[in-house]
Amino acid sequence: MQQFQSGGRRPGWWRPALAAVAAALLAGCGQAAQPVGAQADQADQDRQTGQTGQTVKLVTHGSFNLSDDVLAQFSAQTGLELEILPADDAGAMVNQLILTKDAPLGDAVFGIDNTFVSRALDAGVLDAYQSPAGGPEQDQPTAGLEGRLTAIDFSDVCVNADTRVVANGADLTLDDLAKPEFKDQLVVENPATSSPGLAFLLATIAAKGEDGYIDYWRRLKDNGVKIVSGWNQAYYDEFSGPASAGQRPLVVSYASSPPSEIPAGASRPAIAAALKTCFRQVEYAGVLAGAANPEGARQLVDFLLSEAVQADLPGQMWVYPIKPEAPLPEDWVRWAPLAEDPWSLPAADIAAQRERWLAAFNDQILG
Repeated sequence: MQQFQSGGRRPGWWRPALAAVAAALLAGCGQAAQPVGAQADQADQDRQTGQTGQTVKLVTHGSFNLSDDVLAQFSAQTGLELEILPADDAGAMVNQLILTKDAPLGDAVFGIDNTFVSRALDAGVLDAYQSPAGGPEQDQPTAGLEGRLTAIDFSDVCVNADTRVVANGADLTLDDLAKPEFKDQLVVENPATSSPGLAFLLATIAAKGEDGYIDYWRRLKDNGVKIVSGWNQAYYDEFSGPASAGQRPLVVSYASSPPSEIPAGASRPAIAAALKTCFRQVEYAGVLAGAANPEGARQLVDFLLSEAVQADLPGQMWVYPIKPEAPLPEDWVRWAPLAEDPWSLPAADIAAQRERWLAAFNDQILG
């Protein structure tokens, strides 16, 4: 699964060159990459001129990545060219969709997660479509989708530890993070601007309750937690892992991060996910209301549930496929286990309370 930064959500060899990767993918689909923010005028022009039949435009977060041969299958199967319009993170993307809903940036969207579902639904940026390949709505991981979104993948947002510094990192709990021995060691993403940051905030609310989460964050603040805008900054600039340039050995990332951090010649990852700190994050795809090519958008949502895409997701976006029968890489089975009992909150509670929780966090922790 930002501004709302932190879409660049999963580590891997391609992360430092994300822009180049995105450009390569788009070139493979016959399109040129442009930032989402520059697309509104072009989208409106397309609708006015009727140039809508041959291209389907996918608005997504900056971590979207699929193999060239998999993307080529979409064009081969549908006759449509795929244009990918990357935002930065899920939060920023949803904000942009809301701001441009009267002149939508694209046809389909991928990467709205369960922490932002209600914001997108309430703003009316989604058309009615839920892929039949994903099963009925009652079987979707998040209730209340109103037939407008289809689950594509999921992952666990967890604290990750550089085990070269924190040997017992895999065993850490939320309470451990506030202990003196971990002073000035944790970096997290701002929940107001980052989807993993918001997921981690929700984990603390689920664990400490509405009466206790602010006190818990005060303890973290007193213990030197560093709060940055998004995942890229937290992971690559502040974290001390092998692929990063920072000094802090604890970072909010993903349970799927460790397999990407196996140093050359090593037999195991240099980082570990603390599975007692996790919040389950689910990512969705949908059709944008007012899309220039709604039929192409529906075909694209269906395609994201295809066998080829579902099998490609772990290696390309470091997420678990929503289809349980999809194969997982061998190193995931060994080094990327999911949390057995992740923290969770009802989607209705997130929808009703998110803005109040964020306001309290901003006033009492950031203020």
